[in-house]
Amino acid sequence: MSSPSSHDNAPFIHRLADCQSTAIGPGSKVWQFTVVLPGARIGANCNINSHCFVENDVTIGDDVTVKCGNYLWDGITLEDKVFVGPNVTFSNDRYPRSKQYPEAFDRTVVKKGASIGAGAVILPGLVIGAGALIGAGAVVVKDVPPNSVVRGDYARNVYLAKKS
Repeated sequence: MSSPSSHDNAPFIHRLADCQSTAIGPGSKVWQFTVVLPGARIGANCNINSHCFVENDVTIGDDVTVKCGNYLWDGITLEDKVFVGPNVTFSNDRYPRSKQYPEAFDRTVVKKGASIGAGAVILPGLVIGAGALIGAGAVVVKDVPPNSVVRGDYARNVYLAKKS
């Protein structure tokens, strides 16, 4: 384990984290009380805050921030430069039942540069477009176009932002 100010750019894993994955990129940080299962892949320069859970079939790109209290279930991909605010709720099964599992979990993809505000709910199997912004507390039930801003219950397109 290295310190967060280490010059060797190795990943920093807090001593109170349960990080079972070895696929963590240089410069990334995994903070206390976070569990990362062995199949998870985390890119370079990521910040996975405290009290998070990252399941096996999860891919996190480079320069991603995952704030406190997030659970990333099997089937979730966060592309490069994604921001996930505190306590966002992701789901990977549209029809969950106790002890009944689908053949494959729905895949959710958050495209490059998208941001998700605190407490948003993201239903399974959606694509959040590149550069999109999800407002805090939004309930997202359908795909979000690139560079758009959605908010509310249910999230709806407010406007299409200019590409940068």
